Amino acid sequence: MKQTPFYQTHIDAGAKMGAFAGFDMPLFYPLGVMKEHEHTRQNAGLFDISHMVHVSISGAEAAALISALCPYHADQQGEGQARYTFMLTEDAGIIDDLIVTRLAEKRYLIVANAGCAEKDVAHIQAVASKFDAAVEIIPRAFVALQGPAAEAVLAAHFSVGDMDFMTAKEPTDGWFISRTGYTGEDGFEIAIPEADGVAFAEKLTSDERVEWIGLGARDSLRLEAGLPLYGQDLSEDISPHEAGLLWAIPKDLRDGGSFNGADALAEKIAAGRSRMRVGLLPQGRPVRGEAVLVDESGSEIGIVTSGGFGPSLKAPMAMGLVSVDAADAPIFADMRGKKIPMLRVKPPFVPHNYKR
Repeated sequence: MKQTPFYQTHIDAGAKMGAFAGFDMPLFYPLGVMKEHEHTRQNAGLFDISHMVHVSISGAEAAALISALCPYHADQQGEGQARYTFMLTEDAGIIDDLIVTRLAEKRYLIVANAGCAEKDVAHIQAVASKFDAAVEIIPRAFVALQGPAAEAVLAAHFSVGDMDFMTAKEPTDGWFISRTGYTGEDGFEIAIPEADGVAFAEKLTSDERVEWIGLGARDSLRLEAGLPLYGQDLSEDISPHEAGLLWAIPKDLRDGGSFNGADALAEKIAAGRSRMRVGLLPQGRPVRGEAVLVDESGSEIGIVTSGGFGPSLKAPMAMGLVSVDAADAPIFADMRGKKIPMLRVKPPFVPHNYKR
């Protein structure tokens, strides 16, 4: 398995390590998943996200390349603005969801999921062959500082008070800071030259408000925030329409465009979706991903894509794909023949706390 620049730091901090996206990653620390989750909601949690891939797109046709890869107008994106988007297959399935930041007039940064790195890079390079633009993979240490104390902690090292949610800057050569994250809390994602990563993380964790947080709490935090996880709630078999992500596509591109998968997406939108991503509150014990969803008669109507217990919610929660025809009817999870009632709700389960 691959290791991030913080591998030994995690070992020294007592982390329980495990495999994730080909990396040996921290699952939790001695504090434990529940307290790590609560600490992030109350103070500031530090997450190692160095397994994610950074792809620089630069050149005369950088904006045109981004607009061919993703369904939005990259030439209209302001410098220093980050955008949530995705790349699509020819059949309008989701190859991966991304954050794309415009750093300069002719330079963009794509931050993509670790589990999709190989196929993402191959797809980007294939499309880029038709454009006057350079594609470069940037190896970096990468951390997320999340929680209500994140700004105060980071302000001791960089000027970030003027940054709003979904904005970014390059404070010094080789560094990148965006006011983004995957917890529903205010926070930042900080890319650092690999050689400087450990020292900077040590500066952050020397602040009593900061604790290292593992993948276990990351998952409960993002699920409470109603944020879909690629490989569970999103995939190449799920369209943006089914995933409830049409808000990320400009209205004038929903009936066609020059991006990959545009025609198929327009057809699927015109035809209407047969299934939809929904939030669910299990009325009892937690229900995990891949549990079958049924109606009152026991007929299958969908599947749970993510599920677990929400420490802040103080209740179990889940997301699933459900047949549109059955979405307003009573929903149950089939747990070894026992039907668990599932109350449909609109995510997020816990309100977002972004700085806007």
